[in-house]
Amino acid sequence: MDKYKEQIAQAEGMESSMTDADYNASQIQVLEGLEAVRKRPGMYIGSTSSHGLHHLVYEIVDNSIDEALAGYCKHILVEILPDNIIRVTDDGRGIPVDIHPKMGIPAVTVVFTILHAGGKFGGGGYKVSGGLHGVGASVVNALSEWLEVEVLSDGKIYTQRYERGKAVTDLTIKGETDKTGTRVTFKPDAEIFEDTVFDYDILLSRLREQAFLNAGLHITLEDHREENVRREVMVYEGGIRHFVEYIHKRRALEVIHPEVIYFSGSDGDTFAEVAMQYNDSYNESIYSFANNIHTNDGGTHETGFKTALTRVFNDYGKKAGLIKDDDKKLTGDDVREGLTAIISVKLREAQFEGQTKAKLGNSEVRSLMDSMVYDKLMTFFEENPSVARAIFDKAMTAARAREAARRARDLTRRKSALESASLPGKLADCTDRDPANTEIYIVEGDSAGGSAKGGRDRRFQAILPLWGKMLNVEKARLDKVYTNEKLMPVVTALGTGLGEDFDITKLRYGKVIIMADADVDGSHIRTLMLTFFFRFMRPLIENGHIYIAQPPLYKLTKGKEVRYAFSDAERDKYIAELGGNAEIQRYKGLGEMDPEQLWETTMNPKNRTILRVEMEDAAAADEIFTILMGDKVEPRREFIEKNAKYVQNLDI
Repeated sequence: MDKYKEQIAQAEGMESSMTDADYNASQIQVLEGLEAVRKRPGMYIGSTSSHGLHHLVYEIVDNSIDEALAGYCKHILVEILPDNIIRVTDDGRGIPVDIHPKMGIPAVTVVFTILHAGGKFGGGGYKVSGGLHGVGASVVNALSEWLEVEVLSDGKIYTQRYERGKAVTDLTIKGETDKTGTRVTFKPDAEIFEDTVFDYDILLSRLREQAFLNAGLHITLEDHREENVRREVMVYEGGIRHFVEYIHKRRALEVIHPEVIYFSGSDGDTFAEVAMQYNDSYNESIYSFANNIHTNDGGTHETGFKTALTRVFNDYGKKAGLIKDDDKKLTGDDVREGLTAIISVKLREAQFEGQTKAKLGNSEVRSLMDSMVYDKLMTFFEENPSVARAIFDKAMTAARAREAARRARDLTRRKSALESASLPGKLADCTDRDPANTEIYIVEGDSAGGSAKGGRDRRFQAILPLWGKMLNVEKARLDKVYTNEKLMPVVTALGTGLGEDFDITKLRYGKVIIMADADVDGSHIRTLMLTFFFRFMRPLIENGHIYIAQPPLYKLTKGKEVRYAFSDAERDKYIAELGGNAEIQRYKGLGEMDPEQLWETTMNPKNRTILRVEMEDAAAADEIFTILMGDKVEPRREFIEKNAKYVQNLDI
């Protein structure tokens, strides 16, 4: 490590008078070695699950995207080859192949074998770059069974092969060419990853996002694993404007105004752009990016946008006579209802908070975004008063609904204060008060609720029965939730409150388990409950508190032997084991089980199976809830027809 520290100091002392075009070995700075990647892959790619597997592709593609940002790459081809091998080809400058001045080996070898080596550490190779702290190429190499790189540069084709992060051949010249670019081919290591099968749709979604964010860049995805090659060519000259249009089309949302509002601005090396359009839903969809990286937790660019948006609405409202009372100011929630917006900034020195780059921290970006959005959106409203009025009417309606929700909330508070016990009457609470130990079952139907109450361990298990179909909150505002007799008992029992009152530290149970029948009606109940949690209590999902119980479908009995089957396949397996004359009972509902059976199969922590609801991609989840629970039938039918063949368990 002392050798590397010395090299860092020497590299930092190098003069940086080179232009962007002077991309060569001297710009590859070395920070540290590669030893820990294979031992702790999760530190570098998040996990060794499907998420981490696909991240390998993103890292290689991000390097090509950086070439596009620098103005040298126009086409990127991503191929999934047989045996789940990935090949990424671009027409950029090609990774430098000359000898690195400090390492004494080709720069391309440095990039693929030494952690924290790349052209993104102030050497002048890139003004703007994404990637995972510049470790992408070496991490992918370390976690691959083998990797081959080809560099087209200086009229020659250079190639080198690596196995599990180590070079097994020298860099050699294998031909001549009049093109430039880089091709990386790799096979993920089955010793590292739980599964090495790539999902075409997951890659397509990410690559389409990158095509939107880089207007005019051609990105092609090809899947060669089947006889009929799947191929998608993505190029969007309209950039993030087309991104907004695509989101609305995918979700079949009706827009309030026909044209996407777009504006951009810059300050020095920092460039910011916004595309926005309002639709008739009650939900906001704001997606922010910094150097093409999706900042899930927002940051200064998103804060600047939201602050300016609220100021514009209130200032324009007063100027146009639409707001006459200072007490009736619009809030951020009011002006963002039904808004779809893409926020993208590109800057030289992006400062991300946290290892996952989920939040942008550059303070100067906030002031740029604030002033740009305020000035340009105000000008747009003044020049397009009819559009401004249509959007403003929606915000005012949202404000009235918010006021109605406040009154309903206050009424609920007063009612709870007057009652002897503020918890729902049907709730059978547990004796333990520590959320780390407790769980609540939200149970469909009074009969099932009765069995659950009789079978539970009352020390740590609470039971809340619900009956009948509940409100579909995808089509309702918060004020409707406060007056809904099915949902408010859930809110009261959990203790967190709703909307601006939501406080996850007041959650009374560590696990919130939805338990419904294993049939179509039960699936509907689960979906309605998940929609409610997603729209109004999302931190419960994000923090891993929501679960789905898995009740058995069959009871098989032969003599004194009893087996419970949770699928048709498991039923057939038990029939074979017990013999063909086993008695089979198909459970039509939870209410058919007595308390002992329900405890043994579905509630006993030693035997039960419960599924934790996770949300790796909020944008995808948002889209699915809109499609499945919204008003439009056609997109719902298309979604079901497309995805039915992939369903393994309808309860998931």
